[in-house]
Amino acid sequence: MSHNTWIHRVVRVSLVKPLINTPVTPNQLTTVRLLTGIAAAALVAVGEPRWMDIGAGLFVLSVIFDRADGDLARLTGRTSPYGHCFDMIADTVCNALILTGLGIGFRSGEYGFWSIPMGVLSGLSVAAILWTVMRIEEIEGQRAAELPSVAGIDADDAVLLIPVSIWFGHAQGILLASVVMTPLVALFFFGFYRRKLRTARSRSSVQHVHRQ
Repeated sequence: MSHNTWIHRVVRVSLVKPLINTPVTPNQLTTVRLLTGIAAAALVAVGEPRWMDIGAGLFVLSVIFDRADGDLARLTGRTSPYGHCFDMIADTVCNALILTGLGIGFRSGEYGFWSIPMGVLSGLSVAAILWTVMRIEEIEGQRAAELPSVAGIDADDAVLLIPVSIWFGHAQGILLASVVMTPLVALFFFGFYRRKLRTARSRSSVQHVHRQ
């Protein structure tokens, strides 16, 4: 994920910079991101329009804190492997649960009971994507699997389509799109990971031969 998207810039000015000289830590922001993301998924899973709308708002707040934690860490020099790992785990949990919650929430909708496995499959695919990204970073370092932003918009910003679609009544379409797209993206990243792994093993073998 890029660190200079439009969302990052807005959050940096409105939230992060005022926190620089306070006791608030990046990991505390990540914790708030995690808690609001879980709460958002739970409210969306209720399935009643009012609670789904509130859950959508909470998820937007969770995304804002997701952008803020890393920015605060970079601006205050408090980046750490633990903080990065915590951030990735929080992303995995929140993004996977919101799709799962969406599927549960629409169990009485157009897709009936099938919306539940649709949401679960989408959530598991998102978790698989982020797990694979973490494995790639273990091989080649942080941001090794980062996709470039375009015109200040990052691929990860697509998660905001979920709350927007809830507010505008198109969330079932997003659920259908996610159950098709997220497994394909997961397969793409897994193939990317396998290539990185083979390259790393080849590099290690060459180095071993040279040492001999």
